[in-house]
Amino acid sequence: MNTYVKYVPNVFLAKCEEKHEKGEVIDVTTKYGKENESIVFNLMFEKDGFYYYSIVRADGFNVQEWAKQRAERRLEWAASAERKSEEYFNASNKHADFLSLGEPIKIGHHSERRHRRIIEEAHNNMGKCVEFSNKAEKYESKAEYWARRANTINLSMPESIEYYEHKLEVAKERHEGLKSGKYPREHAYSLTYAKKGVNEAQKNFDLAKKLWA
Repeated sequence: MNTYVKYVPNVFLAKCEEKHEKGEVIDVTTKYGKENESIVFNLMFEKDGFYYYSIVRADGFNVQEWAKQRAERRLEWAASAERKSEEYFNASNKHADFLSLGEPIKIGHHSERRHRRIIEEAHNNMGKCVEFSNKAEKYESKAEYWARRANTINLSMPESIEYYEHKLEVAKERHEGLKSGKYPREHAYSLTYAKKGVNEAQKNFDLAKKLWA
């Protein structure tokens, strides 16, 4: 049985008992027992009789699709909360005509209990209206966040080679620009941080090539 093993942040390898060829489609089982058809890319290493391969889902599901689904679900929750908020708003106005008259509660009168109940129901329903309206805003905010994440590229994707190659070029250009004076140094550690950025970009680029080239 082939299983998932975490390699680096965002990247899971297939831990296999047998050797596989690049481009081969294999089943990889999650810790919950679900099998995903996956395409084999590169043999990353061998250890204790197992072979560890970089893989992608055969159905195209990746971090971007995952983020899109989360955004869509939260938009659905927001719409549901908006509907409930509207329902409670309408319920709070059920006796609006009566309450708008501003009639005082007649203590001891047979109408006292009904009058108090109407006021209490209107108050509670308006509270629920506000509660679900706030929930809708929260879900919409989360949906926007995950929609932005839907454009994420990371090391779990073959596209990361071109992405990190570009990041490396940008980092190198900035580092050289700071050394030559093309760009002003904002503080004493500007050059140090720029060099660190180059090293990080190089590391990611090298790892992306190892995973997917």
